[in-house]
Amino acid sequence: MARIVQKFGGTSVGNLDRIRNAARKTAAEVTANHQVAVVVSAMAGETNRLVRLCTDLSRIHDAREYDTVVASGEQVTAGLMAIALQDLGIAARSWLGWQIPVETDDVHAKARILEIQTAELDRRLNNREVAVVTGFQGVSTRQRITTMGRGGSDTSAVALAAALNADRCDIYTDVDGVYTTDPNIVAQARRLNRITYEEMLEMASQGAKVLQTRSVELAMKHRVRLQVLSSFANPVGSDLPGTLVVDEEEVLEQEVVSGIAYSRDEAKVTVIRVADQPGVAAAIFGPLADAAVNVDMIVQNIAEDGSVTDITFTVPRSDLHRTRQVLEQIRNQTPYERLITDANVVKISVIGVGMRSHAGVAKRMFQALAERGINIQVISTSEIKISVLIPEEYTELAVRALHAAYGLDRP
Repeated sequence: MARIVQKFGGTSVGNLDRIRNAARKTAAEVTANHQVAVVVSAMAGETNRLVRLCTDLSRIHDAREYDTVVASGEQVTAGLMAIALQDLGIAARSWLGWQIPVETDDVHAKARILEIQTAELDRRLNNREVAVVTGFQGVSTRQRITTMGRGGSDTSAVALAAALNADRCDIYTDVDGVYTTDPNIVAQARRLNRITYEEMLEMASQGAKVLQTRSVELAMKHRVRLQVLSSFANPVGSDLPGTLVVDEEEVLEQEVVSGIAYSRDEAKVTVIRVADQPGVAAAIFGPLADAAVNVDMIVQNIAEDGSVTDITFTVPRSDLHRTRQVLEQIRNQTPYERLITDANVVKISVIGVGMRSHAGVAKRMFQALAERGINIQVISTSEIKISVLIPEEYTELAVRALHAAYGLDRP
């Protein structure tokens, strides 16, 4: 007997037929004598509809009431899923975030989980009852409903799996696993049988949409075994594999590069001719942090005489307007000549734990891009990742070129 947490995303529960299909997958695990908890998202498109209702009423609305509204989508799905399971003869009960409870901090719309009380869920699971839990939501220390941001149901599922000491957390989505890159761009992209937590975290943070970044962080911290599966490709009861996200020790043959990720949600900002002196970087990036702007890649170019410098960095494209506002507000205290912004850029990342022990990875990347006339604007690296910023019009060419350059096209 295993204890399994299944998570079904919005497309997997997008209508009644899909909810029935998801219920059959859960029923198959119960029939196999496993204990199962299910975490559900809102039906596809429902959260967007609820968000629009809030913003149409008031562009500046109370985040506590916003959470009350948008959390209702998961409540509907959880109830329907429990009904579908009961119709199959499976004992099931739905649970909302405040009923368990899933305790979070007080940051509405971006709440973080503090603790999950599992005593009652443990009792139900041990009595062969499926617990259908709403993803994306919890309850704050002030007893208000909170939500965890878009994609938060992945985080809910991993946190619940950790709290329940589950053997595995299965994430059902509309793809059948994690691929070496986007199959819509590269037809030769391959599904990976296994990928390490670190690689998956880098791929998620660099633009891969399969798993939410926070969920991978949580899985890595608590060593929760994740499996990415398709809700649609795998027949009920089949053992068609997805992708397992596991410890590095479980990946027997580590490729130098495991995948190529890209993110179009990037904008480049360059502050021209700011004084090159201690405290200037803090004077620029401090106010941006206070404004909740996440700065990513940073490059500094010092003038020949050493008196001034240009600072280039990237921010999410959606934060570009706010970034300009912040930098204009501090111009009197931190003078600079002018500000240049560019939203027509994309970040391409080469990711692989094998980089730790292999030289020449960066050289191959730069060479492949140079051969196709693609100019690199910004470079950043980590132990298992190299990222470059390039003009957006070269996205597909760059991804294809790098996928081939690292031998990921091979069968």
